[in-house]
Amino acid sequence: MADIHIVREHALGLEAARKLAFRWAEVAEKKLDMDCTYVEGDSADVVRFRRPGAHGELKVGAERFQLDARLGLLLGVFKHRIETEIVKNLDQLLAHADPLHAFEQGLAKHEGRHAAKHAPKHAKPHHEAPKPATRPVAKSKAAPAKKAK
Repeated sequence: MADIHIVREHALGLEAARKLAFRWAEVAEKKLDMDCTYVEGDSADVVRFRRPGAHGELKVGAERFQLDARLGLLLGVFKHRIETEIVKNLDQLLAHADPLHAFEQGLAKHEGRHAAKHAPKHAKPHHEAPKPATRPVAKSKAAPAKKAK
């Protein structure tokens, strides 16, 4: 087991911090297959998260985020990399005047790169599909038609 403990001070206030944390929980459920529970409090909130190989909680306050996570054996091998990415991403978000907007922009950019990376390389749009080959029709010299009496 490997533990991660990250604390970051911020000047967002509880409402903005709450919005950012709630959006993170939504994305974590969708993109990371985490089960998240968001509990609002009077002066702080808690996001509890769980998935195979990891669980923990994010405490959301008016002036700080505190993340405590426990990684299982397999993810524990990547503890340093996981912790480094979380710290880097959180610090980048908190450096923006509007971290929620920055989060949405970063998410859109990531999804755009992901879609481009996994798009078929030689696919053509339907309207550009090749037309079937046609052969010119040979003109035949037929005998003149007989008129009916």
